[in-house]
Amino acid sequence: MDNRKLTSIFEILGSVLAMIYALLIANNTGNENLGFALLFISASLFAAWAIIDHRWTFLLLQAFYAASAIVGLIRWA
Repeated sequence: MDNRKLTSIFEILGSVLAMIYALLIANNTGNENLGFALLFISASLFAAWAIIDHRWTFLLLQAFYAASAIVGLIRWA
């Protein structure tokens, strides 16, 4: 699979998961653990995209989001 196709898949999946995460957290329905897990997966997909595309500042942002997800998982567990 070429890099362009792979980054497109990471971009789409990462975006969809981030939107679901945001809705789960905003609705405050008791699904925070699932939401933070989705945030972590989303950040991981975006991080892979950043590495493939050599976007180092974007990678740093995804590291922050992944760390936020880990904190959320620990606090809501």
